Amino acid sequence: MSNLCRIGVFYDGSYFAYAQSHYYAVQRVGWLSFPPFHRLIEQFISRKEQRYAMHRIVYASWHQGLFPSSQTTEKQFQVERNRHIDLMHAGIEVKYTPMAPNGHEKGVDVALAIDAMEKALEGKIDVAVLVSGDGDLVPLARALMKHGIRVGVFYFEYESPQRNSTANQRLLRACNYSFDVGSLANHPSTVEVFHSLFSRPPQATAEVAS
Repeated sequence: MSNLCRIGVFYDGSYFAYAQSHYYAVQRVGWLSFPPFHRLIEQFISRKEQRYAMHRIVYASWHQGLFPSSQTTEKQFQVERNRHIDLMHAGIEVKYTPMAPNGHEKGVDVALAIDAMEKALEGKIDVAVLVSGDGDLVPLARALMKHGIRVGVFYFEYESPQRNSTANQRLLRACNYSFDVGSLANHPSTVEVFHSLFSRPPQATAEVAS
């Protein structure tokens, strides 16, 4: 067995983007940043998978629906461009899915599941981390575990006038381990870690988020 635990991170892009906006515009703690978030994932997995000497994210992908230009404002273009640059700097592969005509995301969870299963069947990851709270990913978690892949879910629970975020309990039970990122802010011993996840956002993104 290799001494390296290879971690794959699979982002439900809209889910993470809503969390970014919430923490910036509502809680006003800053812009949720990818590099410290990835360090948090690696540290968490290192505590759960102690049979390995090293734990590294070797693959990360972002899955999100994308509107055509005819339905996108100039400010939305700026937000998407800034986020895309952030994703590239963090080494995250961006995989967009066309938005459905009714304006809803369609097929994003399927695309995420196919991506995760491909990496598992190719033998490229030992642990899959799902950044989502979507119960539709329960079959994916179970399928990954059948192929010997450990599965974790990182999620955000919060309430605001605009949007409430909760994690599906079936998904949490289906995975090997789960972690509520926002819970770091509730304990004096971890509040500093929570604040280390945030930075100042790009200006265009900040204007939309606020």
